[in-house]
Amino acid sequence: MKIIPAIDILDNKLVRLEKGKFQSSKIYSDNPLDIAKTFDGFGFEWLHIVDLSGSKSGKISIIDLLDKIKNHTRLKIQFGGGIRSLEDAKQLINYVDRIIIGSLSVTDKNEFEKIISEIGEQKIICAVDVKDEKVMIKGWTVDSELTLQNHIDYCSSVGIKNFLVTDIQRDGMLTGPNIILYSKLIINHPSLNFIASGGISNYDDLINLKKINSYAVVVGKAIYEKKISLKELKEIAG
Repeated sequence: MKIIPAIDILDNKLVRLEKGKFQSSKIYSDNPLDIAKTFDGFGFEWLHIVDLSGSKSGKISIIDLLDKIKNHTRLKIQFGGGIRSLEDAKQLINYVDRIIIGSLSVTDKNEFEKIISEIGEQKIICAVDVKDEKVMIKGWTVDSELTLQNHIDYCSSVGIKNFLVTDIQRDGMLTGPNIILYSKLIINHPSLNFIASGGISNYDDLINLKKINSYAVVVGKAIYEKKISLKELKEIAG
């Protein structure tokens, strides 16, 4: 199981939100590059970066930071936030290894499929933000009325293999991941890669995800609140 540390950026600072609410943001560092270097030093392969300002405004705002992390660490970057078009994706792919696309896969399937065709499905992660097994979009504010199952069926039909699935009621809450949800996805779709996200609070949460053969897990707040050490994370990933 891959362990992917998360860096969420708001106004050039590393923050974490609760349930995606901007008013709940807590600043953990004024220097995200230093944090990325720490993860690199511990030997992590991937870094999960979200441009929260970009997701809100629809305009990517941290190209400079992405460039610095790419040039000063060995980390591979999966990035999301503010990707609204093929042009956005083409700009980003110079700086990151995988692009995370969420709302666009629901609101503009034509543009989404253009990105897949141009960038390649192996470089795209489809972010599926879930509340009661319904897909939420636009920063988790709008119920798309799509079921999780229907959306995964559509995305996989156009070549997507990598899915970042977030239970938004648990994200940033340190209440544990939705093991039942991830178990069902892994059993029903053995050829797809599911990245668990939301609620990771301790070592046992990660062991439970490993037991159900999760492909990967994103860990954010539990690191910054010192609920789990980087050494422990490396042991589990190892």
